[in-house]
Amino acid sequence: MPSARAYTATSATAPLTPGTLHRREVGPRDVLVDIAWVGICHSDIHTVRGEWGTAPYPLTVGHEIVGVVAEVGAEVTRHHVGDRVGVGCLVDSCRDCDHCRADQEQFCRKGAMETYGSTDRNGSITQGGYATRIVVDEHFVLRVPSGIPFETAAPLLCAGITTYSPLRRWNAGPGRRVAVVGLGGLGHLAVKLAHAMGAEVTVLSRTAGKRDDAGRLGARHFHATSDPETFDRLESTFDLIINTVSAEIDLNAYLSLLDLDGTLVNVGAPPHDLTVSLFTLLPNRRSFAGSLIGGLRETQEMLDFCAAHRVIPEVEIIAADQINDAWARVLDSDVRYRFVIDISTMTH
Repeated sequence: MPSARAYTATSATAPLTPGTLHRREVGPRDVLVDIAWVGICHSDIHTVRGEWGTAPYPLTVGHEIVGVVAEVGAEVTRHHVGDRVGVGCLVDSCRDCDHCRADQEQFCRKGAMETYGSTDRNGSITQGGYATRIVVDEHFVLRVPSGIPFETAAPLLCAGITTYSPLRRWNAGPGRRVAVVGLGGLGHLAVKLAHAMGAEVTVLSRTAGKRDDAGRLGARHFHATSDPETFDRLESTFDLIINTVSAEIDLNAYLSLLDLDGTLVNVGAPPHDLTVSLFTLLPNRRSFAGSLIGGLRETQEMLDFCAAHRVIPEVEIIAADQINDAWARVLDSDVRYRFVIDISTMTH
């Protein structure tokens, strides 16, 4: 079985440690990818810390993966050795249910297989991209366009599709007023994507510290939500609000900012439930929705869109031995705007 160097979590509280894991043998429709870069997603931290349920330790996380094809199975037709490719949050699904046939594999009725923490086809637990190699079915391997600098591409495989999908679903574009709550790993891409789609973009951030960044990324307006007058001033203003934060917020206050038939879409996933009042939804016929990544077709569409419109994630490159420090900085919101691990530094 192919082996890989990796950084692995052994408990909810211990730091990640270097070691070795084994991938399955390359099957007829499999692709072996030599990983070059992997993004750090807040989901990695939530999972390892058991905030979304008990994790199956030992666990290697990471689902924002880009690399180069090193080997393909005999029946693979989509990819060739040497191709630049990506692997996101999913590595398998039933391929047969109505959702899978509609290119919505993330909603597979039999349960999509996630890149880490799921039961693999051979009964083992899937292990993610904080590692030097991965074996994935070709259907779940994406083409990374040459227009995207390779070292910046990884965050698009989760943060990119997580924000692109609801922006497309709720028709962000010319004449639409879109607000993005939170200017972090997800939020900065939501701003760039909404701007590239032609929407009028507003950033709603807790303080004014990121005002200049918001403008540089494509926002026309910026408001600090720590100012209580903000919510009075912006009542019934927006057609679409994308909430990207993983912390608890007053959803009703943000829902009040929606104009007629406006929708607030939650893509951040806080560890505790949030409360919505029906009496906030009734005025202006407001809607509250959620969105979960995207299917493989839409993810490839997003990558091609980003290449065509030069939507490039803002990243800070780190070495593998900086992963634990980077996690601490993510929790302190001390990154602008996504950490990417240089897997070539994983030399243990």
